[in-house]
Amino acid sequence: MPVGPAALSRALARTPSGAVSLAVLRAEVRLFRREPVAIFWIIAFPTLLLVILGLIPDFRRPGEDLGGLRVIDLYVPTVILLSTITAGLQSMPAVLTGYRERGILRRLSTTPARPVSLLTAQIAVHFGAILVAAAVALVVGRTAYGVAFPQQPFGYALAFGTATLSALALGTVISAVSPSTKISNVLGSLVFFPAMFTAGVWVPVQVMSGTLRTVVELTPLGSAAQALRQASAGDWPDWTHLGVSGLWALVLVVAAARWFRWE
Repeated sequence: MPVGPAALSRALARTPSGAVSLAVLRAEVRLFRREPVAIFWIIAFPTLLLVILGLIPDFRRPGEDLGGLRVIDLYVPTVILLSTITAGLQSMPAVLTGYRERGILRRLSTTPARPVSLLTAQIAVHFGAILVAAAVALVVGRTAYGVAFPQQPFGYALAFGTATLSALALGTVISAVSPSTKISNVLGSLVFFPAMFTAGVWVPVQVMSGTLRTVVELTPLGSAAQALRQASAGDWPDWTHLGVSGLWALVLVVAAARWFRWE
């Protein structure tokens, strides 16, 4: 998702200091909207995967081992988590590392803006994209396959928020330890596939064996997957799952703040 110094300069030219952060955010939103590849993988692809999985007849049949649920019911939270890890591990690290590599962050130090404004804008833009992806997945799941909307919306929102924060903070950590865009792409890919597994993309967390499920539930996305499932069913998410996801988010935010280098 490339961006040039000229775009940021135009956003900041003759901008009052109090409005700099808003100007940076607007510039980042415009730039993100010009990236159809990122928009496809974050917003469109997870729902497309849901539609494809829903075409499998067995996935639309209730299973006794799933408590009367269908596999497609379990995959709606999973594709939402897929959107979070795509944004957090694939899209945002490349952007932030590219800014540092090309000296854009250094240029910001000579303007009323500060690099933290850019970091905050990137997190806000990607969080917004993930939110759109989640809404699309929920609506398509409901209209195409009769998947119920979350019966515990507040618990669902809390689980979604901690999962998203964890993924974006992990992406910032990857950016912090990557000296170049190439390295960030490699590290992002290395983390991306295990994250997909713990989110339940290949096998829903709920049908994993006992020991494997216990281990997966100790990861930020595995715990989030369980919390989202419980909220979907109308129960308040287990505080253990919320606590694990929230603790990961806190640790990763602290690590990102400590290790991130602006130059």
